[in-house]
Amino acid sequence: MAKLAPSLARARTAARLTGSKGGVIIARMRWAPAITPLIALVLASGCLSLKFGREFPSPDRQLIVVGKTDKAALERIFGEPYQVGLDSGDQTWRWFFGQREASVELSKDLSVRFNADGFVKSYAFSSNFPDDMVRLR
Repeated sequence: MAKLAPSLARARTAARLTGSKGGVIIARMRWAPAITPLIALVLASGCLSLKFGREFPSPDRQLIVVGKTDKAALERIFGEPYQVGLDSGDQTWRWFFGQREASVELSKDLSVRFNADGFVKSYAFSSNFPDDMVRLR
């Protein structure tokens, strides 16, 4: 019995340190080793760059002419549209690109509406890329 006493003392100490329910010892997780990599991951994610949509060149005012520019010309200039759809029965194409780096989010969006003959009926371009902001003001 004398040999069991140190073992029982260690078990009681372990139960007090880790908690115990119904004779089952529950180990408490040490948070410091688990939190350190998590914090490092969160801080590193601020340095990552995330891109979405498809990159395309920003249009000049003379590049798209209402009633004259057709779908084929737009595909040659901007590539395949990111989205297609309908607006009040007119076919629409959309090019979109965005990127996020640290706390800066940049995006640009070109939407084109076509007439029944496949020529540009109207279009809209918006961007917060610094070059576009200067050029379009």
